Amino acid sequence: MEKGIIVYQSKYGAAKKYAGWLQDMTNFYCAERSKVTADEVTLYETVIFCGGIYASGIAGLSFLRKNMEKLKSKKVAILCVGASPYDENAFAEIKAHNLTGALKDVPLFYGRGAWDESKMKLVDRTLCKMLQKSVAKKDPGTWEPWMKTLMSAKGQSCDWTDRNYLSPLLDYLQK
Repeated sequence: MEKGIIVYQSKYGAAKKYAGWLQDMTNFYCAERSKVTADEVTLYETVIFCGGIYASGIAGLSFLRKNMEKLKSKKVAILCVGASPYDENAFAEIKAHNLTGALKDVPLFYGRGAWDESKMKLVDRTLCKMLQKSVAKKDPGTWEPWMKTLMSAKGQSCDWTDRNYLSPLLDYLQK
C-alpha cells in the first residue's frame, strides 16, 4: 500500500498550487480529481482532498462524499482554499455546510487563495460584480472579512497563497 495521495480540484489555480506544495512537503502522489478513480485512491493509506471554495461549497467534495465508504479505513483530511482571510466564524460555516453525513468527522484545514477577475469565467466574474454591488450598499463598518476582501480586491490580481497555511495539516499528518 502506498503512503499517501493528494487529490485536488482547482478552478483558477490556488488549490492546485497548494496540492503541489503538499506533494513537495510529503512526497505523496498528487492527482487532479478528474484524472483519478476511487479505486486508485483506495490504494493509499492517507488521502488529502484539496478544493477551492465557491459560493460556500468546496469544489469536488462530492467525489469524497460519494466514496467515503471505501475510504473509511484511511486517514482522510480536507484542505479548502478561499480568497478571504481566515475567519473562525466563516470557517465554522464552511465546515457546517460541507462536512455532513460521512464527512462530518473529517478534519478540515484552510489555505488562503488568490483573486484575479481577468482569469475568471464570465459567469463567475458576473456573480462577483453583482455581489460587490450588493456589498457596496452596506455600511463598511458592518462588513464581514469576506466582504472586505471582495471589495478591496475589486479589479486587482491578488495572490495570498502561503505555504504556512499548510502547517496545521502537516502537523495532523504526523499524528
